[in-house]
Amino acid sequence: MLTVITRRFSLMATIRENLDKIKPGIPSTVRLVAVSKTKPASDVEAAHEAGHRVFGENYINELVEKSAALSHLSDIKWHFIGNLQKKNCSKLSTCKNLALVETVNSEKVARALSNGWKRNGDGGKLKVFIQVNTSREEQKSGCMPETLLPLADIVISECDGLELAGVMTIGAFGYDWSQGVNPDFVELIECRKRLSEHLGRDDLEISMGMSDDFDRAIEMGSTNVRVGSKIFGARS
Repeated sequence: MLTVITRRFSLMATIRENLDKIKPGIPSTVRLVAVSKTKPASDVEAAHEAGHRVFGENYINELVEKSAALSHLSDIKWHFIGNLQKKNCSKLSTCKNLALVETVNSEKVARALSNGWKRNGDGGKLKVFIQVNTSREEQKSGCMPETLLPLADIVISECDGLELAGVMTIGAFGYDWSQGVNPDFVELIECRKRLSEHLGRDDLEISMGMSDDFDRAIEMGSTNVRVGSKIFGARS
């Protein structure tokens, strides 16, 4: 028992130390999503005890299980940040304390998620980001930049269980910043600008930047960064 308690305090201290290193560089206007993919619920709880509240998951089964295990933490907020398919939307909508889905990528997904949330949600609208495939890679999810506006119109006018809150991208992995600013980030900023003008809104968020480049993403205007290994340690 002592070993378990000792490990828990050591883990919480490490996570708190990691958060204390990261948070000073993140403005109050930027949301830090702690990505707990493949990490146990106990790690999330340790981060919660260290003062963090917003967590991201890539896999639906993992998110549903962790959200149920940690449902006693009423102020926790979950973001889904993984690839989303129509067939999984109903299950995702059952997640406890689901605050935002960052990866709406098609009309079919938007409609299915809206219907699922109306059946299983908390009575309000579920906030979503539209994922944009800024790198145009076949293996990446997300709508193409030129289809963003039509998809946004559908989310707003035909998916009454959802609230469009912003745009998101992953971008190509391993970008060499010595070559200049990341073109995927530039593309997402332009997408957000076009969408803002199209909708007459100036409150749309930008979700871009992960552990290796979140600081640069913030410099370019990101309002939502997704950081995992620099908080929880390397994944096994």
